[in-house]
Amino acid sequence: MKLRLQGDRVVLRDLEPEDLDRLWYWKYEAEDREHQLWNGPYRPVVKPAREKFDRLWAEELDRVGTDSPRWQMVIEIDGELKGTVGRYWVDEATNWSEIGIVIFDSRYWSGGYGREAFQMWIDYLFRHVNTVRLGISTWSGNERMIRLAARCGMVEEGRIRKARIVRGRYYDSVKMGILREEWEAMTREAL
Repeated sequence: MKLRLQGDRVVLRDLEPEDLDRLWYWKYEAEDREHQLWNGPYRPVVKPAREKFDRLWAEELDRVGTDSPRWQMVIEIDGELKGTVGRYWVDEATNWSEIGIVIFDSRYWSGGYGREAFQMWIDYLFRHVNTVRLGISTWSGNERMIRLAARCGMVEEGRIRKARIVRGRYYDSVKMGILREEWEAMTREAL
């Protein structure tokens, strides 16, 4: 069964093969690629061969229709792919993964879409993944991501000073996170 989580304004859904063209477009061809100025801008964007790009998403496509927890999902707004949420291992031995979100289309920034999608992603992961903590890593110049994480209940857990260089300037690396029991208490209070 394909996974589809319906929110008020966004849908989180499984990746579909036809999404690869839209992901390629947003990452490498769109005129609006402002997301690259905020989403890990300290790492150079390297455009891979299209075949390699498709192979990178193949593992997630293989999860569709299974009970396996997802590592990536598409953010759909008004019926169109506008972003993704994901998770990745920091240390598999200690069950430490971090999560992220990117909305490619900057017209949908600061309108509550990211917050709803990120809350849905956190809730999905705490319900389907055996983990006690979810967190993010960002840089101190990405104030929107820091505010989003805080609005979703995350607290700053660490700051490595002047660890990121963005456009020739040093920024702190910021770690934020939320524990399962904090998320459960917060969502209980919202009911």
